[in-house]
Amino acid sequence: MRDLIIDLDAIVDNFENFKKRAGGAKILAVVKANAYGHGLYEVALKLETAKVDYFGVADVDEALHLREGGIETPLLAWLHDPNDRFTEALDANVDLGVANIEQLERIADAARITGKVAKLHLKVDTGLSRNGSSIEEWPTLVAATVDLVGQGLVETVGVFSHLSSTSEADDRAQIAAFDAAVEQARALGLEFELRHLTASDGTLSYPEANYEMVRIGVGLYGLSPFADHHSAEYALRPAMTAKALVTQVKRVQAGAGISYGYLARTNTETTLALVPVGYAEGLPRNASGKAEVSINGKRYKIESRIAMDQFVIDVGDDEVVAGDEVVIFGDPAAGVPSADDLAAAADTINYEIVTRMGGRFRVTYLGAID
Repeated sequence: MRDLIIDLDAIVDNFENFKKRAGGAKILAVVKANAYGHGLYEVALKLETAKVDYFGVADVDEALHLREGGIETPLLAWLHDPNDRFTEALDANVDLGVANIEQLERIADAARITGKVAKLHLKVDTGLSRNGSSIEEWPTLVAATVDLVGQGLVETVGVFSHLSSTSEADDRAQIAAFDAAVEQARALGLEFELRHLTASDGTLSYPEANYEMVRIGVGLYGLSPFADHHSAEYALRPAMTAKALVTQVKRVQAGAGISYGYLARTNTETTLALVPVGYAEGLPRNASGKAEVSINGKRYKIESRIAMDQFVIDVGDDEVVAGDEVVIFGDPAAGVPSADDLAAAADTINYEIVTRMGGRFRVTYLGAID
């Protein structure tokens, strides 16, 4: 009745696309948040087979889930709370992002307990004002890390930051700040292999800032990181298609109100089609009256309020019957609405559309590894 189709081969194609663009830099595939809604383990297993260099997740629990599933590729987790299980992370050979002295000290304690050398990526905040060491605290964090390296408790694999994607001027200011922080770290005696700053958008926009590794997230799933550019412009293939079946059609008279609040009323005698997908599946309620779906190759607007379980579309006199397939979004190259189209209707971004899809959708993987 409701299906999410995930094309893992498309994800590999997108990975190969970015690999060519990266100019020899390593690729860190970002698989946080259930691989942007595409399936954490399934995507990771497919990309491991494709020889991706690194995986990136937000938190240790995601990392441990991958290790428990048998994923062996180097893996970085960078967002930590005061109760994170760093001993388990070190036992599982998970690299850890470090944003402040407190985290560094707790990781060092975990290294003492486990007898494992902690692999670190120090994060400096170059202007996003989120996770990461402030520029003012950076020398202290670096010096403390150098001391722990000398004690044999940690090794520094990388230094990283994150662009704000506000404007080219802001991004270039951050690139300059990052370069300065790297040079300061080296002057303080910190040795490391990898610098990584750019994500999908930065990799496409600032190839000079690819350094030794880039982090590819939304682009990996075939979506453009830019609201004003489409995925096809970068030869990316959207990997997720959301479908459902029409469950009921009914003929109604002119003036009939449609669903909660009568967002729309029929102008003439017409046919209404019921589709069993709602905000419980992640379809944004605020796309009501604006989003379009495709049935039998034709687009129709969602006329009704999107409810928890369903929405209604007015198909006029077209021959639509129960059991017909409804494409909510997919690859626009197939002539269907895209995740970008749904995002625009909901006044959001394509990232949110794919990561929120779930609920009662049945998930099917194309190109899955047995």
